[in-house]
Amino acid sequence: MVAEKRKNTKTRIVKMADFRVRRIEQGHTNIRNVPIAVTPEGFWCCPSPVVFQKTLKSHQDHQNKTKPSVPSQRTSVQKMQNHVPERKPVSTPSRSRVVSDDQRCLNSDPSGFNTSVVSERGPKPNPENLQRKVAVEFGEAETRDLKVILSGKHGFSVKMNVHRNVLVEHSNFFAEKLSQHSPLSCIEIGECEDVESYVETVGLMYCKEMRQRLIKQSVSRVLRILKVAESLGFNTCIQSCLEYLEAVPWVEEDEEKVVSSVLHLRSDRKAVVPVLKRVSSDIYNPPHDTLTHIIQLVLKSNEDRGRREMKSLVLKLLRESSLINNGSVDICNVNIYDSCRSCLDSLLLLFKQASEPGFTDKSMESKGPVVRQIALEADNLLWLVEILSDRQVVDEFAAMWAAQHELAGLHLKLPTVSRHLVSCITARLFVGIGRGEMLPSKETRLLLLETWLQPLIDDYSWLQHGCRSFDRKMVDEGIGRTILTLPLEDQQSILLAWLGNFLKVGDNCPNLQRAFEVWWRRTFIRPHVEQHGNLLLPDDSALTLT
Repeated sequence: MVAEKRKNTKTRIVKMADFRVRRIEQGHTNIRNVPIAVTPEGFWCCPSPVVFQKTLKSHQDHQNKTKPSVPSQRTSVQKMQNHVPERKPVSTPSRSRVVSDDQRCLNSDPSGFNTSVVSERGPKPNPENLQRKVAVEFGEAETRDLKVILSGKHGFSVKMNVHRNVLVEHSNFFAEKLSQHSPLSCIEIGECEDVESYVETVGLMYCKEMRQRLIKQSVSRVLRILKVAESLGFNTCIQSCLEYLEAVPWVEEDEEKVVSSVLHLRSDRKAVVPVLKRVSSDIYNPPHDTLTHIIQLVLKSNEDRGRREMKSLVLKLLRESSLINNGSVDICNVNIYDSCRSCLDSLLLLFKQASEPGFTDKSMESKGPVVRQIALEADNLLWLVEILSDRQVVDEFAAMWAAQHELAGLHLKLPTVSRHLVSCITARLFVGIGRGEMLPSKETRLLLLETWLQPLIDDYSWLQHGCRSFDRKMVDEGIGRTILTLPLEDQQSILLAWLGNFLKVGDNCPNLQRAFEVWWRRTFIRPHVEQHGNLLLPDDSALTLT
């Protein structure tokens, strides 16, 4: 008894309808039955897109084949009859009823929803000129009181056996058409761009838990349903689609599609706000304030891995956003320079602490935090210089760094292991000037060399052996090219000072021989060339960065 009751309940909830694929042409009918789950009202539930794709593909493949001979047609018909023995010839009254329904079919254009009533009779078409079509039929014809025909591309059409009261209740479009043309038993939608989504959207009118039906569907499929639902005035479906889009994660390629589709909706604008809040905000929070907060979080971090990875990520994102020129750029640059000044003030304070008498004699527990903080502040400044260089506004920082006389004076009082990262900032500025990435004034370039070249020379040995990111060749050429941008007298004083260091420490000093050669030719050879004009000098451009 329990088993029988359960069986009846299952039959009542889910029926199996016939999925009929017909090639409509005289003398040749090919029928394929596929089980499809339907609702208790006798309608389908969200048919699979694979069904449409396979059906359309088989139709296109059939069109590419040559027309079979008459014996082969008879053979195929005989095989089909053997395969489906229960099908009986359609009686004459039944055929006349179908014709009567089709004569009352309303033709609707989905683009403008123009309607016209099909004429009752027309000239009989020539069977040879009749285009082959594929017809898919859903629903149970015994229970329906309305038929909707969708005409798609490539002669593909769908017939839906539906119920007038269901469509009128859920769709403003169908309610309007059925009220204008009553009684009406058939509506035809011509040139339907997305037959599959149209069928699925109409099927959702029979679902009580519409939102549950959308779970596990792809975003692109729901967007297609949303488009059809809006054209039909299916408001509950539109709301369910928007709720789905608000809750489901989007992949990067879907985001623009979702935003574009939602913005083009003609429905109540309040309904789309929850979806759009994911990409926009009503709260006034200037982007530069948020950016400043992010930069401050990175600068204050003490965790090596997270700090390193976020510095790379933020730098990459800032490079991308710098391509967009907007009014907040100047404000953002001001905030970055404020961070630079804060780091410089902190670094000077730490240098003063570390240069106090007896500091080096303290235990590592006492001096360790100060040494680590010096390294962090130097690393922060290097990162900020990279940001400013990408934004092509680093000239002001070069002037700020060149003016740090007190910091440079304390530099020699600290152990090399504690101070060498500060010299990386100087090296980065020389490389930038040598590459033409920054164009500080002549006074700034001279002051930078006078203030920071000697501290850099003092740390050069440690930088080569203790700093993996240090590129000696690049730094050597950067220093040399910076020197050669100065007046000849300044070139001479700086290069002679370098020569004294180079002759003492050799490889533990920047190798500026190429710059020295250029200065030599400018000083001793060029005057004679200008007088006699008979000597060809090597080109200064030979001093290039690689």
